[in-house]
Amino acid sequence: MSPTRREWLGGASAVAASMVVPALSGLSACSGSRANKGLRTDLQGGWVGAHVDRAHAWRDGHTPKALCGETRRVHTLIIGAGVAGLSAAHTLMRAELDDLAVLDLDDQAGGNARGHLVQNLPCPLGAHYLPMPGADAIEVAQWLEEIGLIRLEHGRWVADERHLCHSPQERLFVPDARQDQPAFWRGQWHDGLLPQHGLAADDLAQYRRFALEVSTAARELGFAMPSTKRPWHAGLDALDQLTFAQWLDQRGYSSRPLRWLLDYACRDDYGAGLGRVSAWAGLHYFASRHGFDVPGQGEAHDAVLTWPQGNGWLTQHLAQELGTRWHAGQVALSVDAGRDEVRVQAWHSQQQCVQTWVARQVVLAVPLFVAQRLLKQALPALQSVVPRMAYAPWLVSNILLDKPFFDRPGAPLAWDNVPYTADGVNGVPVPSLGYVDARHQSLAPVTGPMLLTHYWALGGQDAAQGQALRQALLKDDWSVWAGRVAADLARVHPDLPGLVRQMDLMRYGHAMSIPVPGVRGHAALAALREPQGRLQFAHSDLSGYSVFEEAFTHGVRAADQVLRASGKARSKV
Repeated sequence: MSPTRREWLGGASAVAASMVVPALSGLSACSGSRANKGLRTDLQGGWVGAHVDRAHAWRDGHTPKALCGETRRVHTLIIGAGVAGLSAAHTLMRAELDDLAVLDLDDQAGGNARGHLVQNLPCPLGAHYLPMPGADAIEVAQWLEEIGLIRLEHGRWVADERHLCHSPQERLFVPDARQDQPAFWRGQWHDGLLPQHGLAADDLAQYRRFALEVSTAARELGFAMPSTKRPWHAGLDALDQLTFAQWLDQRGYSSRPLRWLLDYACRDDYGAGLGRVSAWAGLHYFASRHGFDVPGQGEAHDAVLTWPQGNGWLTQHLAQELGTRWHAGQVALSVDAGRDEVRVQAWHSQQQCVQTWVARQVVLAVPLFVAQRLLKQALPALQSVVPRMAYAPWLVSNILLDKPFFDRPGAPLAWDNVPYTADGVNGVPVPSLGYVDARHQSLAPVTGPMLLTHYWALGGQDAAQGQALRQALLKDDWSVWAGRVAADLARVHPDLPGLVRQMDLMRYGHAMSIPVPGVRGHAALAALREPQGRLQFAHSDLSGYSVFEEAFTHGVRAADQVLRASGKARSKV
């Protein structure tokens, strides 16, 4: 199985910001009536999830200045309640360091891996699944064993089957307009996500050659998940200097179905296309864990843990143990690290005042560009790497239908449903990633309304495209984006727009770090993984890209650094 967007976005920020750039030509010009053609006039819904207003109030200096009153003191203050921040808190509490607090600008913990309810039906707002941990994901495996999701049998991890993805897992739809595929294959759903029917001899030869290159890279270059578990060396650094598209061009990979799949993989895991991510990242997608399956030799699906609310099930499990240590709606404004203590100021959004915190240790579980803005003292490592980093905007839409849509012939409705297209829709120049059946994993009989989760990675093929899409995501009304989502789905299910009762949209301005060339191998990331006085950094940005395993492991590492500085040791599972 190809890994997909649902494991994405491991580390969430306590604050987010968005760049103001010129809108992509024609994108914001789509009027509500034009973009929403076919949708019902009584459509319910709107923006949900992230509090963009709080983040922008901090960014623009519009937060209140009045102090809340008494200064609050804790041993360890964690800023950011995404996967990294939550795993840091969990590790500290297991080591009986309970004098801690966790701050986040949002009202719900989980960051980019949180869940949602539509008419009391659970669904994801971001990361949707977690693969079974590999040999290097030790910290993740230990925690999953601790909460009863997996167990070790005869030297290998075995999952509780109730939490494994049900069949069928994936299907691919080839529109009628795709002329690079034979006519008998178009207009139908096909099992799996790898284009494999009616391939030309050269396509199949390139599939096999790419599979061999992935296998060789995995064996000789030391790819790992999490990536920080293996040494970084010159061979990996050479890959990190090229875009994936350049690497493919150099090796003569011209097969359209192969390049479609590889571009989909990059948009899926990294939020941007193969013209923007590094060759290291493009190979890492496959070589770190999954391999590349050649058609006709069997497509072995990975064991995948998933839930109706996606990885919100996991972050809710981590967050519920915080109790009164959890402080929602507190937007970190500044971090002043001294020799003996760290002073943090945070805007308390409910009380409309500034709360002062004093801690012995601070864990910054936020994106690195946010950390740079928070720190009173400049860190050279941050100053050197942040200008080189890029972030992908995302749109996640949960769509409630009155009844099931009319489906096309071929493979039946699956957990993950992807259109084979390179085209955007309604002025959006990049294709979506398709939709997930949010009720697929329900253990109860599925009756009544249908609920789909639609994913759109908007990082684009270059920086200008990504910036323009971010601006449009912030500027355009939710109903305009709802119309674009409906138009995208109507290409596969023409009757779907008229069935939509409600659409809840989650927009991420800076959802995930894009592994652009030169970032993963940057020396500053390795430096920031080490203690910086009384500051510890914990975020998937430190791996140059964003998935659950990276974020969780960075949270554990940062907690271990706090414990060592405090003369304590981590409890073993």
